[in-house]
Amino acid sequence: MPTPARVVFLPEADEPLAVERVDLPDPTDFQVVVRQFASGICHSQLHQMHNPRDGDQILGHEATGEVIKVGSQVTNVQVGDIVFVTWVPRNAETAIREVDEIIVERPNGRTATTRNVFTWCDTTIADEKYIVKVPQDTRRDVTSIIGCAVLTGSGAVYNTAAVREGDSVAIFGVGGVGLSAVVAASVVKADPIIAVDLDEEKLEFAKRFGATHGVNAGKGDAIEQIKELTAGPAGITTSFGEPISGVDFAFDCIGRQVTMEQIMRAVRPGILGAESGGTAVLVGVPHQSGAEFSQQDMMGLLINEKKYIGSIGGSCRPDRDFPMFLAWAEDGALDLDAMVTERFKIGQINEATAALEQGEIFGRAIMEFDD
Repeated sequence: MPTPARVVFLPEADEPLAVERVDLPDPTDFQVVVRQFASGICHSQLHQMHNPRDGDQILGHEATGEVIKVGSQVTNVQVGDIVFVTWVPRNAETAIREVDEIIVERPNGRTATTRNVFTWCDTTIADEKYIVKVPQDTRRDVTSIIGCAVLTGSGAVYNTAAVREGDSVAIFGVGGVGLSAVVAASVVKADPIIAVDLDEEKLEFAKRFGATHGVNAGKGDAIEQIKELTAGPAGITTSFGEPISGVDFAFDCIGRQVTMEQIMRAVRPGILGAESGGTAVLVGVPHQSGAEFSQQDMMGLLINEKKYIGSIGGSCRPDRDFPMFLAWAEDGALDLDAMVTERFKIGQINEATAALEQGEIFGRAIMEFDD
């Protein structure tokens, strides 16, 4: 029997998001139907909204909910389980399995699709590879951001870069993903943890999550400020005469041209015969313009043995990592209540995306489905 749901649709045409009542189909062999409590509202959806597309789409990729139906081959969850919905396959075994395409029919007869999951809805259907069982007493609201914001930011620090105690870190952009990166850096006892942003209030806010310093990129050269905070002993230089300064790891949680370029310049040089240079990590989805590096930048990459790498989904394995993030939340290291600064209802989705685009969301916004 079909399951009624309220779903946010992104029309193919340049029109506002639409909230419509639809019937979701019964789950196929490996599918799960989840009644949702809350969903994160992520910057990634702004990219989808502004990019060209063929056909209508359904959006969202992080949520907390309860299983209400399962397909005949589903073994990891059962009806009544509390789960996270995420866009990253929960383990290596399920990652390689092909999934049935999700198609939702709108009342006007048009159909909408998604790449893997959709969570801007009060009820969703997804392959079990994107459904992770969590304890029954898991919070129903703020935990919804673990499936993307926390996974992406904290995972980039903890998994992709494998930051360790005493490593120096700079995090460019301290929205929900950047704050999650700050949290992970604090958990592993990195020092210093430098937050970089254009908003003084956000920089102060980041200190609540473990940032030790704030650099306002709108007030002076951000790279020079970082180098001043990480300068080595006077007179000590690399084999090529370059001063020893810069961080061990720099994370771009924004994806704009300027920040993609800055993170490589922010990491420290290496010392020939002794140690490699720092690592720049691209976390944010790149905007339409890409990075442009000068010959000097590329020579620095070569002779200082710097590294420039990408991090998708924080290199996370949800089955493995979500219990760790929940433990951080329980211990107080990951303050989800502080990180979630705005809450919206499903009917306010256009208001929510406008606020996100205009930079009015201080930390992370969620959509709640309790009405």
